[in-house]
Amino acid sequence: MRIATARLILREFAADDWTDVLAYQRDPRYLRFYSWTERTDAEARAFVRKFLDQQADRPRRSFQLAITQADSGRLIGNCGIRRKPENDWEADIGYELAPECWGRGYATEAARAMVDFGFRELELHRISSWCIADNVASARVLERLGLRQEGRLRENEYFKDRWWDTLLYGLLRSQWKPSAAIVELVIGAS
Repeated sequence: MRIATARLILREFAADDWTDVLAYQRDPRYLRFYSWTERTDAEARAFVRKFLDQQADRPRRSFQLAITQADSGRLIGNCGIRRKPENDWEADIGYELAPECWGRGYATEAARAMVDFGFRELELHRISSWCIADNVASARVLERLGLRQEGRLRENEYFKDRWWDTLLYGLLRSQWKPSAAIVELVIGAS
């Protein structure tokens, strides 16, 4: 599967993508809102292997794609939409981006394309997400996509010697405003 936006190509992961993933996942700015304190080669390989395995699932329930810059082909993150295990009408969305690419609208552009894909192609009724409350930039991305904050779970995540709140977000098909984020969609190809 391949999705092209104005500035990005979202494509299937390849086995050798782990080195690019490791490069940004080792960055202390990236690690701030994760329970990890460091990332190893083996962890990055396993991370990418999980997405490779999901590509073979039939029916496919998870579409986690590498985010690459359209002009250079450089891998700068990933974005995905994953159907809930208990039903086919709801999915959650998630994304991560190399810190040196933050603040340029890439996460919003990639995630908007995945939201459009979810409602148009997967015919979802609802898309949800969550983020650490202190991660204001991630919350802003979700809000730019049209997701509405539905709740706050107080001190429900514990890592790095402290408790963290999480924010819960959701978007219904009836609230979705279709965009022109997807320039090209190719299903069945990488």
